[in-house]
Amino acid sequence: MGKFVVKQTKTGIKFDLKAGNGEVIATSEVYNTESACMNGIASVKTNCAANVEDQTVENFEQQKHPKYEVYTDKAGEFRFRLKARNGEVIAVSEGYKAKPSCLNGIESVKKNAPDAEIVKE
Repeated sequence: MGKFVVKQTKTGIKFDLKAGNGEVIATSEVYNTESACMNGIASVKTNCAANVEDQTVENFEQQKHPKYEVYTDKAGEFRFRLKARNGEVIAVSEGYKAKPSCLNGIESVKKNAPDAEIVKE
């Protein structure tokens, strides 16, 4: 079962969503307050069943928010970002060498986030 790991950084507080095997699936921005971080986690739980917008293909079909956006970064790796209903980015992935791995990451968020416990480090 997945878990949200909340931790302090030098500039604030953030969370990582980790799968049952301990791998980080998605990461948040750095928040100023723990309360804002908890709201971010709640937003991921609420919005994680969203559709996928694959921006790596020509003439991709735009999806309504909330949605996952799959894109390629400057290094040519595949990444996803989860956007909330208001269009704010609430979680981002690491870079993946292959698109199927990136899509598996999205499926892992969908599976793990709704029931994930919250752990503070």
